[in-house]
Amino acid sequence: MAGATADEREILVDLAVRQSPPLLHRPQEMASLPIPQELLPDIFLRLPDPADLARASAACVSFRRHITDRSFLRQYRKLHAPPLLGFVEIKGEFHRATPPYPSASAASAVALAADFSFSFLPAPACEWFILDIRDGRVLLYRSYLRIPGTAFKLKEMVVCDPLHRQYLLLPTIPDGVFASAGKWHTFLLHHGDGGGGDEEAAEETAFKVIWMARLGDKLVALVFSSTTGQWQAGPSHSWINAFDGLSRSQYAYGCFYWVTDCRQKLLVLDTRRMEFYTTDAPPEAKCDGDANIAIVEAGEGRLGMFVLPFGSDLTYIIRRNNVGSSGQWQLEETISIDYETYGYHFAGSMGGHLFLEHEGDLFLLDVKTLQLETVSVGTSECQLLWPRAYSNFPPSLLSSPTVASGVEKGAEKETLEQECTASSSTQ
Repeated sequence: MAGATADEREILVDLAVRQSPPLLHRPQEMASLPIPQELLPDIFLRLPDPADLARASAACVSFRRHITDRSFLRQYRKLHAPPLLGFVEIKGEFHRATPPYPSASAASAVALAADFSFSFLPAPACEWFILDIRDGRVLLYRSYLRIPGTAFKLKEMVVCDPLHRQYLLLPTIPDGVFASAGKWHTFLLHHGDGGGGDEEAAEETAFKVIWMARLGDKLVALVFSSTTGQWQAGPSHSWINAFDGLSRSQYAYGCFYWVTDCRQKLLVLDTRRMEFYTTDAPPEAKCDGDANIAIVEAGEGRLGMFVLPFGSDLTYIIRRNNVGSSGQWQLEETISIDYETYGYHFAGSMGGHLFLEHEGDLFLLDVKTLQLETVSVGTSECQLLWPRAYSNFPPSLLSSPTVASGVEKGAEKETLEQECTASSSTQ
């Protein structure tokens, strides 16, 4: 739904005055008929800023009754994306948005209320490392060594909500599956649209986790659902040697993307169809093995890619006629980079925004305007360690838990192991 215009804001202010209890000295001729109660929720849904919604709820009892209704709040959260509040490093250090960024005040509230040290997780908290962040949820893991001096083994994974201090400990992946796996990737999925009533409320805390690894000559994915509390065998894909060096996963339009080590292909996992496929990377991505590459949503369903080779200009490419694995890449823009900006690194992307980091400072680049905006000013000139964007509604009437606490037992390990073995051996 579109944001409120200046005229609509004036109407809302007028509504607050007209719906408030009349003052004794107010001239009788100033009184007017009240706005029908059934229209108020539709008006409030047009407020683009959660702060405006909070102010409206304080205008009078009638406003507050509509705005604090659980059904209304769920609808508002679906229509309005939560604000970007900052970035979290791999060990949980939170770099909040700072003024003049619009959500700086909300970020300050979250910095005080949330626990990014994860002290509420099973001890010791220092063992947990962040794998992914999405929808206010954080996916973490901890591991232990099989034998001193050898590769580690995944011990536990957990999805938590640091703002509400709730977590769900995931069932362990069967030892037989993990022992035969090559390099693995794990990431969170966006929650889907819910139903109504209790089902809709439960959907707000529902999520999925995907664990992807090489088993034999195939890429195999396991999918955990918080609804069932189980891991299930997911899609598989024939293994290609170039996938040994897959990049960090990137998300756009319901798909996860990885750039192969040779920069010739993109591996894609379509989470809507739950299937893998490959597509050609643009020529610009092949120019430099050390180049920063970020995938964004370019609008109208088109895929965008930023490429930043060391010491060169920033290139923006869009894939036209974006349908599945087909589509033609086309150069959209080249942005000159002067010597003072060397040292920029991509810090990920979210929707139509690219995040960059430079000596502890974090920036946002809007793909529509290509304007760079400072999000967070760092306290040191040290490069941040794997910063990930954190978005959520601040602690207020819009804040709602994103994880239902508990420990799930999961599916039978033997059954899952048999499914994965069969998947990896099937041609």
